[in-house]
Amino acid sequence: MAVLAYSLGKREINQYFSIKNAKLLSLVAVILLTVVHSATRYYGVSCSGGDTCDWLLSSGRFLGNSVWQPYGCMMHKYKSIEAKTCLNNKRIAFIGDSRIRQLFYAFIKIINPDTKEDGNKHENIPFADRESSVNVDFLWYAEVNNSMKEQVTAWVERPFNKPDVIIIGAATWSIKLHSGSSETLLQYKANLTSIAAPLEKLTEHSEVYWVLQDPVYEELLSENRKMITNEQIDQYNAAAVSALNNSKRNSKARVKFLEASRQAAMETVAQSVDGLHLPESTRNVGAMVLMNSICNKILKPIDGSCCQSVPPLSILQKLAAGLFLTAGICFLVLHALGYSKHRKCRPVSDVESGEEKKPPIAAVPLNLKEALLSACKMGLIMLYFYLCDRADIFMKEQKFYTHSTFFIPLIYIFVLGIFYNENSKEAKLLNREQTDEWKGWMQLVILIYHISGASAFIPVYMHVRVLVAAYLFQTGYGHFSFFWLKGDFGLYRVCQVLFRLNFLVVVLCLVMDRPYQFYYFVPLVTFWFVVIYATMAMWPQILQIKANGNCFWHLALLLKLLGLLVFICFFAYSQEFFESVFSVWPLSKLFELQGSIHEWWFRWKLDRFAVIHGMLFACVYLVLQKFQILSEGKGEPIFSNRISNCLLFISVVSFITYSIWASSCKNKTECNEMHPYISVVQILAFVLIRNIPGYARSLYSSFFAWFGKISLELFICQYHIWLAADTKGILVLIPGNPSLNIIFSTFIFVCVAHEISQITNDLAQVAIPKENGALIKRMLAAVVFFGLVLFLSKSRQAGY
Repeated sequence: MAVLAYSLGKREINQYFSIKNAKLLSLVAVILLTVVHSATRYYGVSCSGGDTCDWLLSSGRFLGNSVWQPYGCMMHKYKSIEAKTCLNNKRIAFIGDSRIRQLFYAFIKIINPDTKEDGNKHENIPFADRESSVNVDFLWYAEVNNSMKEQVTAWVERPFNKPDVIIIGAATWSIKLHSGSSETLLQYKANLTSIAAPLEKLTEHSEVYWVLQDPVYEELLSENRKMITNEQIDQYNAAAVSALNNSKRNSKARVKFLEASRQAAMETVAQSVDGLHLPESTRNVGAMVLMNSICNKILKPIDGSCCQSVPPLSILQKLAAGLFLTAGICFLVLHALGYSKHRKCRPVSDVESGEEKKPPIAAVPLNLKEALLSACKMGLIMLYFYLCDRADIFMKEQKFYTHSTFFIPLIYIFVLGIFYNENSKEAKLLNREQTDEWKGWMQLVILIYHISGASAFIPVYMHVRVLVAAYLFQTGYGHFSFFWLKGDFGLYRVCQVLFRLNFLVVVLCLVMDRPYQFYYFVPLVTFWFVVIYATMAMWPQILQIKANGNCFWHLALLLKLLGLLVFICFFAYSQEFFESVFSVWPLSKLFELQGSIHEWWFRWKLDRFAVIHGMLFACVYLVLQKFQILSEGKGEPIFSNRISNCLLFISVVSFITYSIWASSCKNKTECNEMHPYISVVQILAFVLIRNIPGYARSLYSSFFAWFGKISLELFICQYHIWLAADTKGILVLIPGNPSLNIIFSTFIFVCVAHEISQITNDLAQVAIPKENGALIKRMLAAVVFFGLVLFLSKSRQAGY
């Protein structure tokens, strides 16, 4: 009865909510969100305005205990070397009371972490870094009075001596010395009004920040400070906001208000030692906010989206835009001319299973109009990618790891995966449905790992490293099995695989202006596919049909794999040779990242044995299958009961042992050194646990299998339309509600990934013809195109 109810309920859901309807909803959502965010950003519809510098300086919240998240943008955590580079030959002045002095010390500790707070309390304090010629001075002016005005006016009259950045603020001494009288507040506002004009004059060539007063913790204040109340502080802050920038003649040249530290202090003021001076964590927030406001527009850190303008379009981005625009114009012309449209065979929706299956008739290749339509769809999708992660329309936030942000979604998706289970069409070991399921749940775990920032937790990091190795294990297993059984080494097969692996990444390299190695997983699987192809295709070609009659060929195959192992070991233990090979043009253009081959070396070396493990496993399995040693009937254990139980026990113990080892890891570098040798233990353990029991092999999760079919697109698309700032942050479509934001962004992200998968399959029919003559012509055209791209990218770098 329960099974019947489940089947009817599932049919009802799939009838009204198909992937086609989901994509239409996601399209509507993207249009509405783009309009809303554009209005917010460029027309100042929101109360916070639309400038990320204003967001950085004015508002934010704590993620956990010490990580500050500005509203709508990402704050980079500056290191000493970066601060020195940014502030080279600059002069900075902090003017104010003891609270400004605290901010001064927090700021210079970013430049030089070894700085000691040993200056005299009520005197000027100089700081100079000879290495970078940075000068930061603290000037003691406890009140806004004529003395402060004279100092500011002197900088206006003698501009050669003025600072490049001025941070100024004071109020608590005025409240303290005059017992918080209303007359003092009026005088404070009058003094600010008189100082406003020279401050605004300074903003024409310097950056000027007025620090709004932080709250106090009244219960801890000493008797001589009891008159400093939060009510008084609010009145003085209101007076400052009213007096400064009252004219607002030039919105770009004005005094900026630093309010973020005040907001941070509201959450941490109870930790104050004396009720007046802030704890170190809050001071550090104010200093880092200032550093981001000053330096982000200079250094342009990828994880510091606050105060950054949209970068100009590169030559390659203009080329990509021109190609998509040309495709759109050609499509419209053909449509207007009534170009005939031959119906192609597209997958149809199966209401029973919720999957897509091909109809029995043969597929009809796409005609020109349909190919152009697919290209137009890809162009619109790439526009969304650009808006999400290169334009400044949508907001971005930092990642922050907690155990709950990783494990709760993990439990949720596995409950869903178990709920959507179905009978397999076949019960073979690692059948297609099972491998899709495997790729699907691994991809979902990796997505949760990335968005939650779980790489900070080493046990999770090590287990995810096994998942990446398992993908490469499947690469070795799948391609070896194909070549061993089919013996198809033709050009068409190779080009089909390379096109499907690389199409999305190549387009993203052009549109997002990123190197090929940036999307590291695709270069990795592409490299290993070429290696597997070369290993199996080179003389002597050893296939199953040839090896059946003579065991010598099995030995020859093992010698081939041994040669591959020697090749891998030689490359792994000779870093200089590895780097010299991949530093040669044009390989260097493919595998370098930021001018270095180190990232490619790290990624390659980390999982260097995973592919050959997969090939060896496939070899052993196919030989055992050929000699009918395995029982692969539905519901049957794969070996005899005794052997199956023994292997199952060993597998469970091995799986748990690896997890215990990974959980005990304390150092990523040391554990990464062990990973290539022992990751296969957990991979093989999982394969055996999943396949030895007949009942487990006869079932699969259709939920996970659906995601497995688009796992490559999900992995690549997450870089820009689910995460943000090239995976450093999180895309924010719905600000102020993280849970709702994840729901919306995930829904759109999955729909886009599925559509890109279909577009890739459609364009592969056009780009990769079966006739060798036409295919060679396409390959020559591709070589010319990529040669042009490499030339343009080289010219652009030379221009820098």
